[in-house]
Amino acid sequence: LVGYLTAWFMVSSLTSRYILEQQTIETIWTILPAIILVFLALPSLRLLYLLDEVGMSCLLTIKATGNQWYWGYEYSDFKGMEFDSYMLPEDTLESGQYRLLEVDRRMVVPTKTDVRMLITSNDVIHSWAVPSLGVKVDAIPGRLNQTSFM
Repeated sequence: LVGYLTAWFMVSSLTSRYILEQQTIETIWTILPAIILVFLALPSLRLLYLLDEVGMSCLLTIKATGNQWYWGYEYSDFKGMEFDSYMLPEDTLESGQYRLLEVDRRMVVPTKTDVRMLITSNDVIHSWAVPSLGVKVDAIPGRLNQTSFM
């Protein structure tokens, strides 16, 4: 409508002080799209909030902390269960192992169990991911992100 009216005013020779100075219509076509956007955003924000919530039925909680060259894991439900996982150097890789993905100590989780992961970082932004589970979460310093998987 705005494009049509603009083109029409450019080609027509009809000019009027009342047509060219219409603050009412300008106010309407500025406020109306803003109201529509608010009505679209509110349900979306509610759904995003509901999808982000992790249920309380998780049987195991693991905290992963990203450091400069390694990850630290802490099994919160068990006292004193924590370890660091370092990347294997390229010259020690065997056939079939992936470069930059193999580690000396892997995180182990039980099968058929709801697991909650708390992910944070000590220094820079990291990305914690397990592609086979469809999980990828960013580790950001000063923020505790959470996800869950089974």
